[in-house]
Amino acid sequence: MTTEAPATLARMKAIADPVRWKALQFLRDPAPSTCRPGAAGVCGCDFEDVLGLAQPTVSHHMKVLVDAGLVAGEKHGRWVFYRLVPEAFEELQRELAAFASVPAVPA
Repeated sequence: MTTEAPATLARMKAIADPVRWKALQFLRDPAPSTCRPGAAGVCGCDFEDVLGLAQPTVSHHMKVLVDAGLVAGEKHGRWVFYRLVPEAFEELQRELAAFASVPAVPA
């Protein structure tokens, strides 16, 4: 295992959950009706309708994504705005790409 293994495993575990995967997809391509103030990200309030979950459950899932380093959250007043962390996905891509270069074992 490389030194990135704990981060890689945490990220893979975070994105393996269908609710968190849907949240990541929403962050990648948010609906035009979101209350987004420019580059600040997507407001946490927008996730309730998208995910069909209550605010405490949304907060839990977003915390897992933030703790894994895949998402950053920034508080503006009483709201938290979330955005993707592209570098985390690039690191995950590099880590997983190493498996694609392993020679195939003959059957």
